[in-house]
Amino acid sequence: MKGPILAVLAAGMGSRYGGLKQMDIIGKNGEVLLDYSVYDAVKSGFEKVVFIIRRDIEKDFSGIVLARMGSKVKYELAFQEADSLIPPDIFRAAQEAGRTKPWGTGHALLCATDKIDAPFTVINADDFYGREAFAVMCRHLNSSGEAAIVPYRLEKTLSHQGTVARGVCSVADGYLSGVEELTAIEKKDGRIINTAPGGVIRELLPETPVSMNFWGFQPEILPEFKKYFDDYLKEFSADVKGQIKSECFIPKAADYFINRGIIKIKALSANSDWFGVTYKEDKEAAIKKIGELTSEGVYPPKLW
Repeated sequence: MKGPILAVLAAGMGSRYGGLKQMDIIGKNGEVLLDYSVYDAVKSGFEKVVFIIRRDIEKDFSGIVLARMGSKVKYELAFQEADSLIPPDIFRAAQEAGRTKPWGTGHALLCATDKIDAPFTVINADDFYGREAFAVMCRHLNSSGEAAIVPYRLEKTLSHQGTVARGVCSVADGYLSGVEELTAIEKKDGRIINTAPGGVIRELLPETPVSMNFWGFQPEILPEFKKYFDDYLKEFSADVKGQIKSECFIPKAADYFINRGIIKIKALSANSDWFGVTYKEDKEAAIKKIGELTSEGVYPPKLW
């Protein structure tokens, strides 16, 4: 039986961060944050890693990340470009309207379809998930045909530097019953709130489970993702200017699949803390945390 595949979303532009945070040095021996996720995944039984990147960062990515991993990690590269999988007429209309945003995490995943032939997990390159999350996901994918998510406690996923986007999860009887994408969550005056585009404020509980894009799927779901993305493109082409900043998100697709009975998604529990680098100011906290975990022996001083 094949071990599961890890698909790493590493093509993002990092607009709030102000640069390519996927390749910002966090460890003392040149490690970037995704090094620790890959290390944890390999330790947990994942067989292969697919890095989804842009071609214009391939040289830097290879030099900064892949060169250090060497033969210790089995990996492949997949490329997400602005015109990947986009019909020429839709891409042309998007360009003429001035679209500069990528097409989203759902689009990124589809760009790696030809590299995925086994159960797989999707993660962000700029997030730290903790080894237990990879361990419980690997065990689940090796023993079950169901999809899964490792949700995290909302209050542990906020940034002191500004708002964050999170997929707010509803869980019933151990399964995900819905995901709502909220894009402006912050802690303010002791409360956790989301401010909707229209200005409506909604308070959220600290223990609210949220998606940090730690998903596990069977490869059979990929054609359904393609159908979902095709429908998204139809909506986009019908109102290009109105949809100029829209993206196709994995959490929204998951919510769609759940509500239509296409799949069930198990909510897994893991004793793991999340941290990430949404903003440049988050980097120092990440460096400190990795340093502490290294001192505690969770990671060796030099990963590879």
